[in-house]
Amino acid sequence: MTIPFLNLAAAYQELKVEIDAAVSRVLASGWYILGPEVDAFESDFADYCEAAYAVGVGNGLDALVIGLRALGVGPGDEVIVPSNTFIATWLAVSSVGAKLIPVEPDLATCNLDPKRTASAITSRTKAIIPVHLYGAPCDMDPIIALAREKGLSVIEDAAQAHGARYRGRRIGSHSDLVCWSFYPGKNLGAMGDGGAITTNRPELADRLRVLRNYGSREKYRNDVKGMNSRLDPIQAAILRVKLKHLDAWNARRRKIADFYLAALKGSSLVLPQNPDWSEPVWHLFVVRSRQRDALMAHLSKQGISALVHYPIPPHRQQAYAVDGLSSDAFGVSDAMSDQVVSLPIGPHMSEQDARKVTSVVLDFENGTARM
Repeated sequence: MTIPFLNLAAAYQELKVEIDAAVSRVLASGWYILGPEVDAFESDFADYCEAAYAVGVGNGLDALVIGLRALGVGPGDEVIVPSNTFIATWLAVSSVGAKLIPVEPDLATCNLDPKRTASAITSRTKAIIPVHLYGAPCDMDPIIALAREKGLSVIEDAAQAHGARYRGRRIGSHSDLVCWSFYPGKNLGAMGDGGAITTNRPELADRLRVLRNYGSREKYRNDVKGMNSRLDPIQAAILRVKLKHLDAWNARRRKIADFYLAALKGSSLVLPQNPDWSEPVWHLFVVRSRQRDALMAHLSKQGISALVHYPIPPHRQQAYAVDGLSSDAFGVSDAMSDQVVSLPIGPHMSEQDARKVTSVVLDFENGTARM
């Protein structure tokens, strides 16, 4: 493709000297599991997220699973999740044996609808998982107020929201736990898998550390049935380098997003909407088109890579066919899966490439109008 969806190689080239030095430092240290490099990243990331603690784990899904376990969520409990999300949010709930209660999103923001969430609570509800989808913060205040009123836990899925702000405060400590993924394509991405959980609660931070390390505080003494999910020191060192550049890279994403919003205003596309309390980091720039497949084919023909996030909503996945969810109960999510398209965006995308993307999109619009 002439214009890739995201240029990961360019990210490495920009920071090559720093990243190579960080990796060499870890290799020379002889410390390859947890240790000072992970400790240092956890401290840096907690400070960045305005949280008291950060606990590094193996990946974003593990972060959610360990977080749910730390909150005591298990069989017999219900957990409210968005119907429109990457399937990892659902898989985490299934992994701890709890029952999923999917709730439709607010169509304007694509995030969990607080009013629908309130209607979904039962006597068995134990937790709510709001997802900051596409890098745009969910409306947390009403969700947290609802949870406090009902005695529920809140665990945020912030896999796409590194650096985002809600009402002026960084995502990272609004609720009980915030779970992160450092998959390579994220705004803060490792060069392999990685994840973390941030919190302000010391007892939860301690529980998370035990659960990620075989349920052990002391070697060969296992207090609980834990798992092996530890952030790799090499990835921690790379993330420490990238973290220093995250705000600048998010600013580059914001510049591309602002250009898209201005250039595509007035088109037939449904553009992202961000309330004044939301400061997104534009992990994805997602528009909706009633002619999505034709638009994507047109972009591809012009050498532009666009993707769909996500083509099959979780309730229609074969993995959840046995859960008895009504296939027609989630019309908003179904409509989104049929219409959403993610335009290329990233910190290494040029303004010239952004202009070409909008020009090709508007060409498609004009050509469609003439038909």
